[in-house]
Amino acid sequence: MTRRRTAGELVLAVVIALVAAGIEDLVGTRTFLLVLSAVGVAVLSLLRRRLPTLVLIITGAVAGLVAGFSLLLMVVAWSAGRRIVGAGRALVAFTIAYVLFVGSSLVGAWSENMPLTTVLLTTLYFLATAVVPALASRYWSQRRTLLHALQERNAQLLWERQMVAGQARLLERQRIAQDMHDSLGHQLALISVHAGALEVDPELTERQREGVGVLRTASVAAMHELREVVGILRDGVHAPTEPVDESGRAVRGTAGIEGLVEAARAAGNTVKLRTKGEPRPLAAAADHAAYRIVQEALTNAYKHAPGAPITVELRYEPDSLVVEIVSAVAPQEPEEVVSGGQGLTGLRERARLVGGMVHAGALDDGGFRVAGVLPYGVVEATPLVAVEDDFHQQAPKAVGVDGVPVLDWSAAGKAPMMSYLDGRAGRGRAGGIGLGCGISLVALLVLVAVAGAGIYFLLSSVNDGMIDPADYQQVQVGDDEDSVRKQLPSGDTIATVGLGGKGPKKPEGARCLVLMSSEVGNDIDSEPVFRFCFKDGKLVEKKSYEVGR
Repeated sequence: MTRRRTAGELVLAVVIALVAAGIEDLVGTRTFLLVLSAVGVAVLSLLRRRLPTLVLIITGAVAGLVAGFSLLLMVVAWSAGRRIVGAGRALVAFTIAYVLFVGSSLVGAWSENMPLTTVLLTTLYFLATAVVPALASRYWSQRRTLLHALQERNAQLLWERQMVAGQARLLERQRIAQDMHDSLGHQLALISVHAGALEVDPELTERQREGVGVLRTASVAAMHELREVVGILRDGVHAPTEPVDESGRAVRGTAGIEGLVEAARAAGNTVKLRTKGEPRPLAAAADHAAYRIVQEALTNAYKHAPGAPITVELRYEPDSLVVEIVSAVAPQEPEEVVSGGQGLTGLRERARLVGGMVHAGALDDGGFRVAGVLPYGVVEATPLVAVEDDFHQQAPKAVGVDGVPVLDWSAAGKAPMMSYLDGRAGRGRAGGIGLGCGISLVALLVLVAVAGAGIYFLLSSVNDGMIDPADYQQVQVGDDEDSVRKQLPSGDTIATVGLGGKGPKKPEGARCLVLMSSEVGNDIDSEPVFRFCFKDGKLVEKKSYEVGR
C-alpha cells in the first residue's frame, strides 16, 4: 500500500510539473524560469502531505506571480483541507495564503493601476481554486473519520450486548443445573433411603440383600457425582443463602401456574387464566420452562405496566404447548424501575434447550405480549434465533441480536462484526455521496452568485476607464496632477488592461493613466485611447492615439 501511494504521488508530481511548464511556455516565460517553476511545483507537490500548512502558504504566495502554480494551488488546498488539524489553524493558514496570494497578484499588476479589480478577481479565483476544494476535502475526511468512529462504537456496543446476553444464557443454564440437582438429588435420596430400608429387611434373601446394597451404593455415588457436576456448572455463582422449599419444587411447572395467577390476584392485579385443548404431560425441563415463562412475564407486567389487565393462556396444540401472556396498556405511567434486562434472554435460552422458543414484543394497541412454544417430550435444542425474529421462523444457524453472527467472545470475533458493520455502512454510502454532491452544489451556486456580482461590478466599473473627447481637450499640459486626476476617472477597471503597454513611448520617469474614449473609432479593428502622463506633480504629456483590438 505504501509503495502504491508513493508511486501515485510521484506520478501526480510529474503531471502537475508538466502542466506548470506548459502554462509557463504559453505565457512566454524564459526556459530557465520555466524549468525552475516545474521543479518547484514538483517539490511542493511531494511535500504537501508532510508540511501542509507551509506548502499552502508558499504556494499561495507564488501562485499570484507565477501562472504555472494554478493547478498546484488546487491540489495543495485539497490536501491541506484534510491534513491541517483544527478549524482555527486551517482558517489561519488559508487566511495567510489568501493575503499573500492577493498581495503577490497586486505586485504583478501594480503597473496597470487597478488594485480594486485585481483584488476582486484574485478573491474569486482563490475561492474557486483553494477554498472550495479545501472545504470539500475537509468534509469528506471528517465524514469518513466519523463513520469509522461510529462503526467502532457500534461494534463495541454490539460486542458488549452479545457478551451480556451470553452471560445471561450461562446463568440460566446454571439455574437449570440447580433445578436438576434439586429434582434428581431428591429422587436419588429417596432411592437411597428406600434401598437402605430394604437392605435390612429380614424377609429378603442374602442375594436380594446384596442386590439392594449395590443399588443403594450406586444411588449414593450418583448423588455425589451429580453434586460435583452441578458444582462445576455453578462455579462463580453464589449459592442461595435461603433454604430451598422442596415442596415448592413439585408445583414449579404447569401445575403451579394457577398458583402464580392466584398470587397475582391476591396482590390486587387483574389476571385471567384460560386453558384450551386437552392437557398433556411435558418433559420436566419443558414443564418448568412453561412455569418460568409465566412467572417472568407476570413480573415484567407488574413493573412496566402496573394496574394493567393481564391474560394468561395455555393452549395445548397437537405438537406443542403454547404459553401466551398479554398485558394491556397501563392506566398510568409506571415509575422508574430497576431491571437487568436479561430476563427474556434467559427465557429464550431455557426454551431453546428443550427444543422450544420464546417471542416477546409490543402490540399495535400499546400492550405487550410474551409467547412461548414448548414441545411435548424430549427433543433436541433448536438453533438460536434473533430477538426480532418471529418464533415461527428459525434461523439455519446461530445468529445474534439484529441478525449479527453470534461471537465466540475472543479477539478474533470482532473481525466479522466489523465486516458486518462495513456492509451496513456501504449501503449508507449512497446517501453520503448525495449529501456531498448537495454541499458541492451549494458551494457552486455561491460561487456563481459571487461571480455574477463580480461581473456586474466589472461592467459597472467600465465608466471608471472611459472619458469623452471634450474632457480630454479641457486638460492642459502643466496642470497640477491632483486637479487633473479629480477631473478624470480613476481607470481602475479591467477594460483598460493591456492598454498601458501600447502606443508611443512614455516620458522618462513618468506615471501614466490610460483611458478609453467614449466614442467609437473610425476603424473597427482599432480603439481610440487617451494617455495622461504625470511627473513631479504636474501633467507633462497628454496623447491621443488608437490601439489595435
